[in-house]
Amino acid sequence: MPVTYDAPIAVLLPGTGSDDDFARRALAPAATALGAGRIIAVTPRPALIDGYHRALDEAARAAGDGGRILIGGVSIGAMAAVQWALRSPGRVAGIIGAMPSWCGRPDGNVGAASAAITAQRVAADGVEPTIAQMRATSPRWLGDELARSWRALGADLAGAMRAASAYVAPTPAQIAGLDAPLGVVGVIDDPLHPVEVARAWARAAHRGAVSTITLDELGADPSVLSTAGAEALRRAARTR
Repeated sequence: MPVTYDAPIAVLLPGTGSDDDFARRALAPAATALGAGRIIAVTPRPALIDGYHRALDEAARAAGDGGRILIGGVSIGAMAAVQWALRSPGRVAGIIGAMPSWCGRPDGNVGAASAAITAQRVAADGVEPTIAQMRATSPRWLGDELARSWRALGADLAGAMRAASAYVAPTPAQIAGLDAPLGVVGVIDDPLHPVEVARAWARAAHRGAVSTITLDELGADPSVLSTAGAEALRRAARTR
């Protein structure tokens, strides 16, 4: 029997440099399939993690006493989702954590270093020259996605990138204390979001499972994160 939830609200948290538009296209189909009646895709702000956690606090209040919410997050959004769930026991029905970038401190992580460099370039050169540099080294679909979201973030882009680059993510030992099922999506050929991190998350969680995709699949249709994430979350929910 398919696993569904009584969570009335799903909150979707974008990745580093991404935005609510991509998060909705990537994860809203999973939230709908899992039974959420209302979907909130959060717009990133310079105080990135604080903004995500405020949105989750508000959703939990709206769900009412004893109500639980679904959370879907991409990259830094996935890490912020797990962090909030760890400090909010009993309030989360399930988490789809897509493309987590690191565990614990970001020291030496390629994704964190990339975000820091982008923040520096935006501050020094502006958004448009930074977009041009990014396009020169990115697949076309990714260049198109980031160009759109970076322009949408505008003056907030550098601050959001800076916050992401310094973020201390949950460790496997902390993830082991999660009381909600965790469905993780890893990308097998993405150096900024190593698939080994996704697998480590799923192993650490008391109820965890991982599905994998490729960058080409993600570029062809962002909702592949919904398909893979919902499938992983359903398997995680059956784990005892």
